[in-house]
Amino acid sequence: MGDVQSDWYSPTRLNSSPNTQYDFPGDRFIPNRSLMDLDQAQSLLTNRTVPNRNSNFNEAYRQILQDQLTLDSDGNPFKMLVFRGSSKSNRKSLRCVDEMRRSDEFDSNIKHTQLRSLPKGELRILDAPNMKNDFYMNIMDWGKNNVLAVALGRDLYLWNSETGNVQNLFHVNENDYPTSVAWSQEAKYLAVGYKRSKLQLWDAEASKLVRSLEGHNLRVATSTWNGHTLTSGSRDRSIINHDVRARNNVTCRLQAHSQEVCGLKWSETGNLLASGGNENLLYIWESSKMNSSKFLYRFKDHCAAVKALAWCPYQSGILASGGGTEDGCIKLWNTQKGTCINTIDTNSQVCGLEWNRHHKEILSGHGYSPNEVIKNELCLWRYPSMDKVGNLKRHTSRVLHLSQSPDGLTVVSAVADGTLRFWDIFGPPCADNLRLSALDSFLSHKSSPIR
Repeated sequence: MGDVQSDWYSPTRLNSSPNTQYDFPGDRFIPNRSLMDLDQAQSLLTNRTVPNRNSNFNEAYRQILQDQLTLDSDGNPFKMLVFRGSSKSNRKSLRCVDEMRRSDEFDSNIKHTQLRSLPKGELRILDAPNMKNDFYMNIMDWGKNNVLAVALGRDLYLWNSETGNVQNLFHVNENDYPTSVAWSQEAKYLAVGYKRSKLQLWDAEASKLVRSLEGHNLRVATSTWNGHTLTSGSRDRSIINHDVRARNNVTCRLQAHSQEVCGLKWSETGNLLASGGNENLLYIWESSKMNSSKFLYRFKDHCAAVKALAWCPYQSGILASGGGTEDGCIKLWNTQKGTCINTIDTNSQVCGLEWNRHHKEILSGHGYSPNEVIKNELCLWRYPSMDKVGNLKRHTSRVLHLSQSPDGLTVVSAVADGTLRFWDIFGPPCADNLRLSALDSFLSHKSSPIR
């Protein structure tokens, strides 16, 4: 096939020199005018005057001069309409495509040299007393309505980031407490899982319990939405799809994990589900085949519980996963091919992962560390190289949960010391580095830290 392509673009005589690589920007039957001296051709065609021979120059000089005018730079006879390629190294860029390509390369170089200055401190700190110091639970979520839901002990609070108002949605009187929270995609409903296996839907705006969903018999540690489908994972080792519109809510039950399901995340397109368990396994499920209970992939590369899961927002099928203390790795997966494309050993428990929607970066939240290398920190990594951009070391206890604002500029970390810490870490570069668009220059929560 390679020979066909070569013969298609060039005459055979031009292939006689294997050391020279040619680039033919024109068509096979349309000559490249950038390789011709049109002014000389015009003169030869239109000038009919008799040459005026100067007697001071002999015939040998005239022959040398004629050779210089009629031979090209390679010493070959000059011909009009000749099809000739030029070496890629010396071809002049005369086409718009070349200019566009150079412009793209210039913009790419600028992006690579942008300085990403991390914040020196928190944007604000909120007290969060009675927070459960439990790695396996998922008790914080920031909805599209700009309301942060967080479970603190037996209470569930809603914090409005626009007004700063705090609402106690409910208090659990019995020997129970919330173990997972998840806003629906349009933030109309809030799903709340409990230690004693309950799963409820709440209308947060009306402060009203909408319905209870049956199916689990142990605590519900994680849940995630896909349209009208709510998917929950439990210590009873099952994954259940609930149709929140139907009276009989259970539409699918998966029993693949051998220990507690502590991580669940639907892909952006809603066609793939990732599930992580305390037995160190990561499963990928296709939404169209979940009723058959057949998984698409099962990854065994982690050496500890897989809780942190995050789908890449700008590259379809790329999943990031994080392992517990004995593993400490962030892994990137190509779920279209079923391969691991990168692994970073952080030497620390990976408790949460969040993709940056404004830069090709991913943020990780960390807890315990066997060798104190990365402990209780936030680390920002550049994608896809996974080079570290920087880290934030202001946490005094392990980072349990991460969530980001609807505009994708601010990240909140829930810390085991009973605080919620807000960071302007996903915003665009500073204005003195590069030009910014009106959207990029807008940063949320521009207020002094409060506590």
